Amino acid sequence: MKITSINVRKIEKENSRIRGIASVVLDDCFAVHGIRIIEGDGGLFIAMPSRKTNNDEYHDIAHPITQDCRKMFEDAIIEEYNNLKEDE
Repeated sequence: MKITSINVRKIEKENSRIRGIASVVLDDCFAVHGIRIIEGDGGLFIAMPSRKTNNDEYHDIAHPITQDCRKMFEDAIIEEYNNLKEDE
């Protein structure tokens, strides 16, 4: 599996840790939208798209199964986000 496209939209909202929203295309045939880029205490990280249940809990709609896959997503998305910041 290979990430073939990344689209990042920056978000500048006061008092929010969300820095952007990303969409990723895998192997030019599968898209994942709504990946949040969040500013944590240790730096940027990603949160996969989720849905709130009737019990006020959140469950991921789509997510990496392995740590290597999560790192691939996070590295690529944060790199694209940082490239956007440099272009401004």
